[in-house]
Amino acid sequence: MPARIFGLLLVLPALTTIALLFAYPLAYSVVTAFEAGGDWGLANFIKSFELYRSDIVFTFLIVGSSALLIGLLSVAIGGYLTLGGSPAAIAILRWLYRWPLFIPFIVAGQLMRTFLAKNGMLNNTLTEIGLLTPLQTVSLLDWRGIVITFVWKQTPFVALLVAGAMASLDRSMIEAARNLGASRLRILVEIIVPQVRQTLLVGLILSFVIMMSVLSVPLMINAQSPTMITANMAFRINAYGDYGVANALGLISYLMTGAVSWIYLRYAVREQGERP
Repeated sequence: MPARIFGLLLVLPALTTIALLFAYPLAYSVVTAFEAGGDWGLANFIKSFELYRSDIVFTFLIVGSSALLIGLLSVAIGGYLTLGGSPAAIAILRWLYRWPLFIPFIVAGQLMRTFLAKNGMLNNTLTEIGLLTPLQTVSLLDWRGIVITFVWKQTPFVALLVAGAMASLDRSMIEAARNLGASRLRILVEIIVPQVRQTLLVGLILSFVIMMSVLSVPLMINAQSPTMITANMAFRINAYGDYGVANALGLISYLMTGAVSWIYLRYAVREQGERP
């Protein structure tokens, strides 16, 4: 009995933190999402879809397309680290691609504001080397800037997981495919990726959830409509004190991330059931 009590005391701080900082706010936001003016119902959700339908669709498309690009780049980076033939290039890539891991989203947003603006570093560089004229430069501070920021920030996280999974594979299959004349691309697509797809999906789902929750990037990069629903939530609270609609939008984002997670869980359970 004393050992059991001691164990409970050890986990009590963690349980208290989860209850106060996650469980209670989640329950409160869910309850208040269905309350409007003292009445219970779907009024907040109806208002959310009337005002922000395009923003909800925009958010899903932005995060979904970013996740797709992150997956492609992560596989490419992990594949080159596993199959690349140049030790120097591999060493440089290992050192370079991890940098964004240590940069917060708010700093990444500010970096991209100065990099992607019409008079930013990207356009100035392209103008200096003669690829563009000053009149041809355009600002990328719109949906493209959000996608670029998300991909740049989250690719190292997923690539780290994928590269680690690839490094742990049995090299005999890879060497056998090489001996039979298979190209690096074919080895990557047909042999390596199928064996690390579960790790890849986990990384993409975690990135999907993280990107859905980011507020700083859409506020700093995309100051126009449509925008992401995190910006709409902040606007409803700061401008109108409307926690009902803000919480309804938050619950919609929960449902979007929950749907993606549910699809992955069904896939994982089915794949586990097919194994002997």
